[in-house]
Amino acid sequence: MTVDTPVRRPPGKGGGRAGLLHRVSGWSMRHAALAVALWVVALVAVTAASTLIGDSYRNDTSLPGTDSQRVTDIFREHQPQGDTASVQIVLHADGGLQPEKQRVASMLAAVGDLPHVASVADPFTAPGSLSEDGRTAYATVGLDTTVEDMTVEDVRTIIDRAQEFARPGLQVEVGGDLARTAAESEGGAAEGAGILAALVILVFLFGSLLAATLPLLTAVFAVGGTLGLLVLASHLFTVPDYTAPVMMLVGLGVGIDYALLIFSRYRHELLKDGTDRATASMVALDTAGRSVMFAGCTVVIALLGLLALGLGALQGVALGVTLTVLMTMLAAVSLLPALLTLFGKRIEKSVRKHAAKKRRTPGDGWRKLAAVVQRGPWVPLVLGTIALIALSLPALDMRLGFADAGTDDPAKTSRKAYDLLAQGFGPGFNGPLVVVSEGNAAAAQQLGQTLQADPNIAAVTPPQLTPDGKIATVLAFPKSAPQDAATSELVERLRDDTLPALEARTEANYLVGGATAAADDFASAVSNRLPIFVLVVVGLSALLLMAVFRSILIPLKAAVLNLLSIGASLGVITLVFQQGWFGAQPGPIEAFVPVMIFAIVFGLSMDYEVFLVSRIHEEWRRTKDAKEAVREGLANTGSVITAAAAIMIVVFGAFLLSPDRMLKQFGLGLATAVLLDAVLIRCIIVPAVMRLFGDRAWWLPRGLDRAVPKIALEKDYSEQR
Repeated sequence: MTVDTPVRRPPGKGGGRAGLLHRVSGWSMRHAALAVALWVVALVAVTAASTLIGDSYRNDTSLPGTDSQRVTDIFREHQPQGDTASVQIVLHADGGLQPEKQRVASMLAAVGDLPHVASVADPFTAPGSLSEDGRTAYATVGLDTTVEDMTVEDVRTIIDRAQEFARPGLQVEVGGDLARTAAESEGGAAEGAGILAALVILVFLFGSLLAATLPLLTAVFAVGGTLGLLVLASHLFTVPDYTAPVMMLVGLGVGIDYALLIFSRYRHELLKDGTDRATASMVALDTAGRSVMFAGCTVVIALLGLLALGLGALQGVALGVTLTVLMTMLAAVSLLPALLTLFGKRIEKSVRKHAAKKRRTPGDGWRKLAAVVQRGPWVPLVLGTIALIALSLPALDMRLGFADAGTDDPAKTSRKAYDLLAQGFGPGFNGPLVVVSEGNAAAAQQLGQTLQADPNIAAVTPPQLTPDGKIATVLAFPKSAPQDAATSELVERLRDDTLPALEARTEANYLVGGATAAADDFASAVSNRLPIFVLVVVGLSALLLMAVFRSILIPLKAAVLNLLSIGASLGVITLVFQQGWFGAQPGPIEAFVPVMIFAIVFGLSMDYEVFLVSRIHEEWRRTKDAKEAVREGLANTGSVITAAAAIMIVVFGAFLLSPDRMLKQFGLGLATAVLLDAVLIRCIIVPAVMRLFGDRAWWLPRGLDRAVPKIALEKDYSEQR
């Protein structure tokens, strides 16, 4: 393929500002065909290597120093043989299970012959497996492999084989974590729906399929390459299995967003009289390209801020999503310039044709909106702030935890098994507390008696000794469900009051573990370290903004408004997923979702902040008129910001189609934050605030001006008009 227009020189060369951005983008524009070929080769090579090697995802849920982690460590120490996987077959018959005994035996025998099935317990003889009314029972199916090595297909085979014996009057369901995973539908629909919706928006914005395809193509290359790198990195680092969908969620939104910002400035420059394609590319990369690099750095800072939390479960995700953002930045300043050079002539023709069809001057609607806001800035500012605060209030009652089968779709077999066990054995049966006693047999017996006397505990199993006889374990079944706040309160009371008093009498050590206790420990760890995390992210981002815009008020405004948009998105998540609005299954918010949303949204909010304020700054430098600068800045960016936001909203919102509760929470939270940020904050509140600031928006004390390094975000093209 031939290049339509030769590039005269790398953007910014000779101006004293040539850096990595100029070298990379300049080389890509001079060797456009080779740059695209290298991206294709790299994508194919990484994809092939990751396919051949396969992934090694591991979920690190360790929380050093917590009781739940100590319980896990004790079991590993005193039961070193390892832990194999299992599933539960739950049976229910309204007329009682005794008449179905022969059919149940046939079913158990059939399941016992399946691959990886090591044992099948008889629910009629195993202690505690039959409910008191004789209508519900469960059979534990022991497997000969670990959870990580058990394939979804083999689990589905167990589910299908067991349910073949169901008939009217006999219900057969399969529960357990493996059954939950196997019952989920295949992914891919959410990503495909998001990309298709993004393409429609881009075609509507640019009026050309080719022009609309370039930002999408750039994002797909970046995400595809990162996905392969993530698979390879999982062999070197601890990467959770949910990192890939989260990475795709962020990568598609950010990748399209970054490419769109640069392409939109390129299109804007093309429409100026006397501007050729090479100059348009140069200006786009020296302005929007720099904004993209800066915005990407703030996203990376926010994500790496997760490392300050010291939680292993989040560090792998933070590194994976950081890699995604870096790849999208690289694609935006290397692959996109090459594509613009290769297809420049056809793009210019379609851009000019589309612009000629428009009767209004570009940005007229946004100028009118800015003028309306500026005439009475206090009204939109106060009303907008009140709306954001109102949406944030539900987040104050947010309860963190981890989803279990009780929050699954009621149609799933894992949810039906969960409900049957809760009905037959009590709501706490699905989430027993694991209480460990480090002491003599008498101390273990007193532990059991103390727990049995607790009014919020329904049943307690006899103490079970480990093979070496040093540790005794008691299972305590709460009267409340695992996801209920009452269960968390029980864990807290046992740890703070009941067990310390017992330790004083017996001189033994007691620890409370189990899924509910682990969720509480994780939530507590996040809450305790959150102030440091917020301080690091907000502080570093504010310093960067101060260095770029030479202002005190701009960073403060950005920090406050970003925090409000994040709070509002968390409030919406709480209303939907915790309180069950719009038909969602009520339950706790996934413990790591708020901090991940904070990191991602805070970084993404800087995209629009930098893109809008940099254009306002550019106009202010040209005219020294604060009101006109705001109007022109909004006029030049309003359509791009809303289009970019619309794309991000549909990409993030498409993940509401995912069967995974965590991804649904991510999708809704990110989509809500982007909607509020782009529409309410950037297009209404920011113009109002900037009108009130006036020229003071660009004030920086002399002492800080000398101390803070200067970061050039855009070259001064405004003076060349």
